[in-house]
Parts: sequence; C-alpha cells; structure tokens
Amino acid sequence: MPYVRGWAEGKRSADALATVLRGLGLDSDFPGLKADVNEEGDGVVCLGTIRPEAAELLASMLIVGLTVEMATQLASAPPNGPDTTAA
Repeated sequence: MPYVRGWAEGKRSADALATVLRGLGLDSDFPGLKADVNEEGDGVVCLGTIRPEAAELLASMLIVGLTVEMATQLASAPPNGPDTTAA
C-alpha cells in the first residue's frame, strides 16, 4: 500500500524529533507528537495540541539553530568573498 511508505517516513521523523525533545526534557510539552499521512499518502508529523509556551519555545529553538547554522557558514566562507569587480 502506497501510504505505508509515507507513514514510515513520518514515523522516522516523528521519532527523531521525539528523541531531541526528550533529550531537552521537553517531551511532556508535545504529548500528541505522532506520525500520520496526508490525503496523497505523504508522511507528515503531527505535533498535536500544544501550549502556546511550547510553540514559542519550539520557534525560538528553530531560530537559534538557524542562526548558528548561518554563523557557521559565514565563518567558513572565504575572508574576502567572491571577486565581484568588473574586468
């Protein structure tokens, strides 16, 4: 059945997120976290009903993670950047 593959992908992702949340002591803030599939059979991750504070915390963690990733990319970029002067 085609939806089984989608659900399995959603399950792997939900489990990965649950592992991170558990490591941060936040698993109780996402009690409805689960895998599912949409109408097309694509895997999805459902967070369930969460408190506003949990949503704000998740948003903050995403922002911090993206900020760190961008800073890492900038730190590894060539010091002078690409040559953009016209010949």
